Parts: sequence; C-alpha cells; structure tokens
Amino acid sequence: MHDLILKGGRVIDPSQKHDGVLDVAFTGGKVSGFGKDLKGAKEIRDVSGYIVTPGLIDMHTHVYWGGTSLGIDADEFCRTSGVTTSVDTGSAGPGNWPGFRKHVIEQGEARILAYLHVSHAGIYGFDKRVMVGESRDMSMMNPIACAEVADANRDLIVGIKVRVGLNASGDQGTAPLNIALQVANEVGMPLMCHIDHPPPSYEEVIAMLRPGDILTHAFRPFPNSAATAQGTVKAEVLAARKRGVLFDIGHGKGSFAFKTARAMLANGFLPDTISSDVHQLCIDGPAYDQVTTMSKFLCLGMGLSDVIAASTLNAGMMLKRPEYGSLKVGSLGDATILTIREGKFSYRDVVGEELIGNQKIVSEGVVLKGKWWHPKRSSRFPKIAG
Repeated sequence: MHDLILKGGRVIDPSQKHDGVLDVAFTGGKVSGFGKDLKGAKEIRDVSGYIVTPGLIDMHTHVYWGGTSLGIDADEFCRTSGVTTSVDTGSAGPGNWPGFRKHVIEQGEARILAYLHVSHAGIYGFDKRVMVGESRDMSMMNPIACAEVADANRDLIVGIKVRVGLNASGDQGTAPLNIALQVANEVGMPLMCHIDHPPPSYEEVIAMLRPGDILTHAFRPFPNSAATAQGTVKAEVLAARKRGVLFDIGHGKGSFAFKTARAMLANGFLPDTISSDVHQLCIDGPAYDQVTTMSKFLCLGMGLSDVIAASTLNAGMMLKRPEYGSLKVGSLGDATILTIREGKFSYRDVVGEELIGNQKIVSEGVVLKGKWWHPKRSSRFPKIAG
C-alpha cells in the first residue's frame, strides 16, 4: 500500500530518460512506484494535464534567514517556486554555521544543503546600503576551522565556497581561491567559486578549478564573460569543461546576461545546472525564483528536458547525491508539479535587457518527503478513490 500516487501526469524524469504519461507513487518518504496504472494508496491525486518532475533543486540560494542580511525564508520560497531542495552557497562560514544548522536548516520543512564559506563569517556584509566583500580581508579566511566544520557536518555540507572578483575580494586576486582549494582538498569535497568583475579574470579562475569543481555565475555579462566579442566560447572555458569543471548559472542580481547565454547556447554550451541565486536583493527581480530562471532558458531555445535536467538530475550529480533529482524507485520522495503557460511574457537579465518570451514555467504544487506540501491549487488535483 503506497502513501500517495500521482496519477496520469506527463512525467519528465531525465534520470530515467523518460517523458510520457504514467504514475508515480510515494511511501515512507521515498519513491515507491514508477509505472502505468499504479494502484493501492492511501491517497491518489489526479495530475493529468500537468507535468511531474523530480523535486526541483536550486543549486545556488541564500537561505540563512535572520542570520545574514541577504537570506530569504527557504520554506516560503520553496512552496511557491516548486523547489524541494535549496542549496545555500556560502551564506555561513565556520564561525556562524552552528546557528544556520540549528535555527534554519533543522527548523525548516524543505531540504537545505550547503556549501560552507572559507571566510569565517560567510557572506556577512551583503545588503542594500552596506556591501563588504568578505574575501577582501585575508584575516577573515579560516581554513582550519572551515575544514573541521565541513568534516563534522557531511550530512548537510556538500562543498566549500569562495567568492573572488573585484566586489568580493578587491585586489586579492586568486589568493582566497588558493586557500579555499586547500580546504577542499583537505576534506575531499568539491569547491564552488563565485566570480564577478576582474581581477581575477574568468580565465585565471577556471584554470585553477579541478574536475568536479563548480564555477557559478558562469553566464555573467562582460567583463568576465565566458563568451568572446565574436560570439564564440572562450577556449579556456571549453578546456575547463573537457577536464570536468562544472558550470552553474547563479542568476542573482548581477550575474546573468541574455547576450552571454545566447552565445553559449548557440555554440552548444549548455549550463550544467540552472540556479536562481535567490537572495533579498533579487527575489523581487531580476531573478525572482527558480522557475523564472528556468523559463528564461526555455525561451532562449533550450529544450524542456534539458532545462529540467539542469534543475534535477544534473544538480543531484553535482551534489554527489543521485537520490536527489530523480524519480527512480528508492529515490527521495520529492516531486514538482508544473505547467507551461503560453502567451507573451517579459523577462529581464541583470543588465536590463528585456526578452519577450512565449512560454512560462509555473509551479503548481510540490510533493515533499512523500506528502503533499502546500500545493498552491490543491483543488485542481482531485482525490481519486484508491
């Protein structure tokens, strides 16, 4: 007897290369069935006419609400945007990690994983009126404590985070990245590196990254764009992908440009993961949320299956947790119910360019840990006698 069956939806699960109508069942917080005409459940919901995907993973968020000025409320965000797992990227460092874990992660309903910042207090000075790059002050780098905290919290910490660039690290260049790489090597975890304006250059940074490391803000505008002025992909970027460096979008307030994205996609260079980099300064635009960021790529011509893979399967593999981002039997019992609206929709990037798209991905409901989790329109999914 299953706990819940979603019946009759168009199930798109890139982890199983599946796109078609069937049922998905959940029991005990796990996926317990995947096939046609599943029967026997305490609750059956008719989701015909909707798209069912593995629970969306936002690989770049800032959800240390109350602990940092950029943090948003993860549960509120996830309920409305179809995200079941928020990956916080460096809001907390070793100095304030215990508060993040106890007061936010352990108190919330939605799943939260984290990259731990190598800077002692994480991203502590990111606000509308105060903007202090935490990597500018090398005395704030705390590699020993970072390694200790990461090693002791492997259930939640998936990697090490560092931010470099003119805004984040001033004139320190790649020095903070060097320290973060030492920590990542020490604990055997991947590194996620933020890049903004030079110095250092995009090329310098990706040359230092190892297979499995992630460059976020990968499709940012000039300067430090991945594309050349001629619309090609920089040779150093192609070489980095070939050796296994991963590329995450991290839209945010200042890190995604349609011009760059068009050039990258035209050259067949798809992002490994699509993420919103949602925080207090971009949740009301231009990023908004995960499904809006996904919609931008759909309107730029990226295939729906690829867009979903970049928010499910690829994210789970980047996290080295394949049970995330999949609807295989035995995987986490998370699913997102979507629709694609047709019409005329305005999207903006971080430099103010407007894109008028004809499609919009909308979250209609969420299954979290095998149960309905505040579906926005639960009346649209009538119960069926089991």
